[in-house]
Amino acid sequence: MKAVRYRSYGDSGVLVYEDADRPVPGAGQVVVKVAGAAFNPVDVAIRAGFMQQVFPLAFPHIPNFDVAGVVAEVGEGVNGWSAGDTVVAFLPMTAPGAAAEYVTAPADVLAAAPRTVELADAAALPSAGLTAWQSLFEHAGLKQGQNVLINGAGGAVGGYAVQLAKHAGATVIATASAHSAGRVRSYGADQVIDYTATPLLQTVAGQRFDAVLNLVRTDAEETAALADLAADGGAFVSTTTPGPENPGRGVRAARVFVRSDAGQLAGLVTRVDAGDLKIDVAERRPLADLPAVHDQAADGRLSGKTVLTP
Repeated sequence: MKAVRYRSYGDSGVLVYEDADRPVPGAGQVVVKVAGAAFNPVDVAIRAGFMQQVFPLAFPHIPNFDVAGVVAEVGEGVNGWSAGDTVVAFLPMTAPGAAAEYVTAPADVLAAAPRTVELADAAALPSAGLTAWQSLFEHAGLKQGQNVLINGAGGAVGGYAVQLAKHAGATVIATASAHSAGRVRSYGADQVIDYTATPLLQTVAGQRFDAVLNLVRTDAEETAALADLAADGGAFVSTTTPGPENPGRGVRAARVFVRSDAGQLAGLVTRVDAGDLKIDVAERRPLADLPAVHDQAADGRLSGKTVLTP
């Protein structure tokens, strides 16, 4: 099969599109024929070696942990999945990934793929959708009738967060650039703040929110100011910069480290098929383009979610 692999940490030049052995399923595993593998910004940091203490790799490594595809083989002890089933998954981040024609996956991370979108595009759902869900409902405890500020709603996680919060009955205030504002508004945001035109803190001066979700990297001063926007007894949740250890006023601060959860992923798929959750894919690219995608992401030139197809 064809795959993209790297044999050492480094710049995008370490990524090589080459022949590799097709994987075989072990006990409790399936082999998935890949329809799409989503790129995530953290892929760049992992490849560069910046996260090897958290995500140590065995080389050669195949990247990309979000996958959509068709079950090709089933290993010993696997129940509930058969060859021909269409699936999505958030794969273990240190295991061989989906930037290949085939990938092994633990059967217990699989969910049935959405029926209402192209199978390749469904790869854009697992980790980003789960990050949004866990941030809002596990960490922030968002409830109907509350209000939430989503800082960085133009990205994949932010787009899902806006939709999930709105469908949960919350009032959603979101930040996004002019380029993304229309899409974020279409997701149901009650107010979209163009942070490139007006500073966020100036726009929301005097307001407090039941939950503040920060999806962009901020310095210590900005992070503290965002945490201060949480209402008494509210929550400040960040996927990037850790918040203050004790913001005061009963505010809970949490940093999100997303985990794979097949049950939650199945719930997100149900929302997609019901029309309550939209998957947005900016572009599909051939797998051989992965080094260029890494370079564009590192330079800030990648707009929206990219899915790689074998």
